[in-house]
Amino acid sequence: METKWLEDFVSLAETRSFSRSAQLRHVTQPAFSRRIQSLEGWAGTDLVDRSSYPTRLTPAGETLYAQSLEVLQALQSTRAMLRSHTSAGKDVIEFAVPHTLAFTFFPAWVSGLREKFGPMKSRLIALNVHDAVMRLVEGSCDLLIAYHHTSQPFQLDADRYEMVSLGEEVVAPYVKPDASGAPMFVLPGRPGQTLPYLGYAPGAYLGQMVELILKQSGTAIHFDRVYETDMAEGLKAMALEGHGIAFLPLSAVKKDLRAKKLVSAAPPGLASLQITMDIRAYRERPSNPTRAASSSSHATKNTAQALWDFLTTQGGAN
Repeated sequence: METKWLEDFVSLAETRSFSRSAQLRHVTQPAFSRRIQSLEGWAGTDLVDRSSYPTRLTPAGETLYAQSLEVLQALQSTRAMLRSHTSAGKDVIEFAVPHTLAFTFFPAWVSGLREKFGPMKSRLIALNVHDAVMRLVEGSCDLLIAYHHTSQPFQLDADRYEMVSLGEEVVAPYVKPDASGAPMFVLPGRPGQTLPYLGYAPGAYLGQMVELILKQSGTAIHFDRVYETDMAEGLKAMALEGHGIAFLPLSAVKKDLRAKKLVSAAPPGLASLQITMDIRAYRERPSNPTRAASSSSHATKNTAQALWDFLTTQGGAN
């Protein structure tokens, strides 16, 4: 039996909705249903009355719900004690950050923070977007830093999480210049004369943003995908070697643009081939009651709270 099954079950008991709980637990509804069925298999009895709507618990389910709250609360308390052993005397702020932001935005942002906010100890946990979000949901970090665009929002419950905007990021196409300084390849290309394209692997968040750029451009783009990877830094390295066009965050290429190692691959008439995203920080609201359904809550540290207070004075918090 896995503790996440109990967390799923407590969520279901409180929302009375498979679809809503699946959304809050960041899994598909079929996967969520399978986990509830696995818990019922472990318990050896039905926990949910599936003949009713909205969802109700069976008497056995009501009993397990009460016990689950106690079990998960005990595990959470134990985890907090164990973490205190390793962080005694330390007030380290733990950031869960997708790989691209970890390479491009985070280092300069922390430098600026130390000038204005003051010295701080931090731990960076670099992950893919999904796993970074799950770090926050599971209470395994103090802050999540991630991109946001209205077309691909995170389904984070506003009653449980709050966010503050840290700035903006522009993603646009870049390419190595030739000996005269002109781009080696210029969009949009032509039929029969496709341009080498350095793309993000399927499922990558920035790949979804690039798909949106191309869809909204109103111009047929003639690409030949010659390389793909999950991370923007990998695409930039290939672009710097002249292997093709890559859509990259501006923060990743600022120095290369100044050094003329990369140039824009979009002519002035195709200025629409870019997209602007927010960069946001998220955390669990401290006022949120500690409940098992919320997974193991990451205790708010003094420095983490002070940092959040500082960030909310710099930008708009929700």
